[in-house]
Amino acid sequence: MSYKVNFHEDAKRDLDSMDGRVKKLVLKQIVKIKDNPYLGVILGNIGGMDLTGYRKTYADNKKIRIVYKIIKEKVIVYIFAIGKREKEEVYKKALKRF
Repeated sequence: MSYKVNFHEDAKRDLDSMDGRVKKLVLKQIVKIKDNPYLGVILGNIGGMDLTGYRKTYADNKKIRIVYKIIKEKVIVYIFAIGKREKEEVYKKALKRF
């Protein structure tokens, strides 16, 4: 079963701001999430940020994280943030967008 992928408005901007090579790698990972959203690593508490119930997957040799949530009853994967791990940047963005 394939899930529908929805983007938080700001996550879409994250993706649009990336250069073509990185964007292509991220989109490749999003296709994988669509087909099997359980591939991502389960998140919990990261640096004092409660991300319980969310997952992450990587792109561009683990330089980029994609933070998302599976909404089972609607068969949707909702992407909250896409970005670098540096200083937990991507997790901070995701937390603000919940």
